[in-house]
Amino acid sequence: MIQLTPQMKILLGVEPVDFRNGIDGLAGVCRRVFAAEPFDGTLFVFCNRRRTAIKAIVYDTQGFWIFQKRLSRGRFRWWPTGTDQPACSLAVHELQTLLWNGDPRGSRTAPAWRQLAVG
Repeated sequence: MIQLTPQMKILLGVEPVDFRNGIDGLAGVCRRVFAAEPFDGTLFVFCNRRRTAIKAIVYDTQGFWIFQKRLSRGRFRWWPTGTDQPACSLAVHELQTLLWNGDPRGSRTAPAWRQLAVG
């Protein structure tokens, strides 16, 4: 079972990928394009060219998980553009917003850390 924790590293691929790729093809994209090791537990998220589907892979120490979400209508409204980086980092709550076809950068959530007043 895949468990998303606040400490989990999530990388979102900026450029679309060929969705005919399986685990090995997407792991190769992680190595070549992101210069990241797919076996370190990072969750890698990709979109197709039309932005109608998202595919993700993660390694859980026993093997890879691959999962896909395809919208029945429309496109994903938000995807990072205009960046010179091949990937951007997301927090878990931002990924959850993205999977529900929302804009994770515009979602209003509590900060990940805040100082508590004592006394």
